Amino acid sequence: MWCTSCALAVEGTLKRLPGITEVSVHYPTATVWVKGAPEATQLDALAPKVARIGYRLTELEAVQDAHTRLEQESRYLTLRLIIGAVFGMWTMLASLLIYAGALPTAQIESVLAWVSGAFALPVVCYAGLPFYRAGWRTLLAKRPGMDVLVSLGVVGAVVVSVGLLWRGSVEVYFDTAVMLIVLLLMGRLVETLCRQRGLKAFETLALPSSSVTVVQGSQRITLPVEEVGLDALVDVNSGAIIPLDGTLETPGWIDTATLSGESVPRYFTAGQRVYAGCRYVGGSSGAAALTLKVTAPVGQRRVDKLCEQMRRFQAQKGELQTIAERFAAWLSPAALVLALLTWPVALLFGVEWDEASVRALSVLVVACPCAVGLAVPLASLAGSGQAIQQGVALRDPSALEVVAKIRSIAFDKTGTLTAGQHRVLHAILRAGIDEHAFQQQLFVATHQSEHPLASGLRHWANVDGSRQWDSLAQLEETPGAGQHITFVNGEQWWLGNVIWLTQQGMVIPDSAQDDTYSFASQVAIADQHGWLATLYLADQPVNDAATTLQQLNASGYVVAMISGDRQGPVRWLGQQIGLAKEACYAQRSPEAKAKLLAALPSPTLYVGDGVNDTLSLAAADVGIAPIQANEAAREGAAAQLLTPGVEGVVRLLALAKRTRRVMVQNLVLSALYNTLALGVVVVMAIPPLVAVLAMAASSLSVTLNSARLMWHEPDSRV
Repeated sequence: MWCTSCALAVEGTLKRLPGITEVSVHYPTATVWVKGAPEATQLDALAPKVARIGYRLTELEAVQDAHTRLEQESRYLTLRLIIGAVFGMWTMLASLLIYAGALPTAQIESVLAWVSGAFALPVVCYAGLPFYRAGWRTLLAKRPGMDVLVSLGVVGAVVVSVGLLWRGSVEVYFDTAVMLIVLLLMGRLVETLCRQRGLKAFETLALPSSSVTVVQGSQRITLPVEEVGLDALVDVNSGAIIPLDGTLETPGWIDTATLSGESVPRYFTAGQRVYAGCRYVGGSSGAAALTLKVTAPVGQRRVDKLCEQMRRFQAQKGELQTIAERFAAWLSPAALVLALLTWPVALLFGVEWDEASVRALSVLVVACPCAVGLAVPLASLAGSGQAIQQGVALRDPSALEVVAKIRSIAFDKTGTLTAGQHRVLHAILRAGIDEHAFQQQLFVATHQSEHPLASGLRHWANVDGSRQWDSLAQLEETPGAGQHITFVNGEQWWLGNVIWLTQQGMVIPDSAQDDTYSFASQVAIADQHGWLATLYLADQPVNDAATTLQQLNASGYVVAMISGDRQGPVRWLGQQIGLAKEACYAQRSPEAKAKLLAALPSPTLYVGDGVNDTLSLAAADVGIAPIQANEAAREGAAAQLLTPGVEGVVRLLALAKRTRRVMVQNLVLSALYNTLALGVVVVMAIPPLVAVLAMAASSLSVTLNSARLMWHEPDSRV
């Protein structure tokens, strides 16, 4: 598809088919979403209808194929833009010399007028060809768009100019045709590059192609992951990403944060199901590899289905986009009819044919709603520039329009509202143990560990900041379970989870447990004499979480926290940051998160940082990724916070409301321009050049009004 008019043409063609109830064509990803009777929504029933207007409908293409297609489009546009700029430059120079009266004789002016037309031919015949093709296709689909208007403006400028030259006049309008083509080609090239950038959300969500060790009897062979079939047994080394969905043949510790949002690894027993994208931390007995039985090969994995669902969400249009497309669909035909009526009406009133033709051409140029087209994008661009200064990067500047009308805001927990810094909330020590001496040994025992809880233990143990660790003699680690530590004085410690300590033969007394802190992560420690201590840790909220949520609640937004973590940690965090119990949702899968988000008052905004949040980021009207978000979340979000914490959400909401006000003002200014300009140009003769200057003046007023956003002082109030 060449432009949004192409998308509307395909959409209009499919909507007229029997059995089809709803159609949505998403131009940036070249995806069509169709709803209707099963027999009517088959590819072989839809493709021939689309082919009749010059487009090709196929199965959903792979992300890499989409990249290749958009790269070809970029090269195609770049070549035409170079041709248009090189030859158009000479056309514009010749026209400028004629308009300025800088030539000594009329003969030289006449020659230069023909030269300007000759240089305009490659621009009109080659560089502008995509506009004519798209215009013809949209006419076939009975959905004429801006390409029809542009094509008629270009052809009209050339025809009128040739007619005037033939009659001996040098007031030609080849420069009008060249200017329209070159400026629009530049816009289309930028648009294509943005579409190519947008595909990275899907690319980063997809797991990379890799080799997998497949168990066949007593042998182990290496195969590409795409060739591994259902029910195959595969080995996953400790620390590696699980490549396929399956059920465990051997138990082990799995880090499920990418898909579930749980802040610490979880122990899975044989027979439990695990999903591709999770990471194998290690076995309870230090096993180097995990064996699983494949239940979903490539293409059917849960992460593959998440990617497919993201595309489905993006293919469906929001209310504002639908209204904008209806406006565009009405404006172009109306302007076209008015321009076509101007010529015969002028002739009826006794105007000469050449002057009538110039009037019709002027109407076409004036009717091109450049100011209307700039009204919203310019304000969005100015708003996004201001957002950068306030610590928010907008990947989609048009998202500001939606952010201004947000009613519900949902946050992920782990990594979004929490800082990833576990701290000790409570410690239970064996009777008679000196806490200061215990802290010193604990710091020594954990200073080399990279476990997520180790930094919290060190923070609690290093109270005076003067700990030493040269008393550690030996450390044996069982990944995901615990450590066996030997100190230089011969003392031994076992540090890890309760299950692992029990497996080491330790007896954990009832006094070692405190149900008050059952929500927290538990670390148990034992020495040669048995149980020594139990510590409870929890991931701490980011510094500005409480104040940010308080501001949002006070401003009337519906605020919720949706997490894949356990009920206990979620509820505890809600209490810390001031969220009501009924606004905290725990143990939600990525699919459940998206469904819950859809049930909140619309429009919705979602803030999340992980792969498990990508579906919600796509399902929400606007998605925001925190600064520490992984690549999949960043690429799937419309905005990214550039500073730690979540206060940027409040700043973005305030800025969006100001930006929307400027958008409305711009639309009013541009609408007044179109109304007055069309009235004037129909009544009296206005040269196309004056029409172009009038367009520039209206665009300038819209630009200056948008620039006010950049001068506004930052405001953190919603």
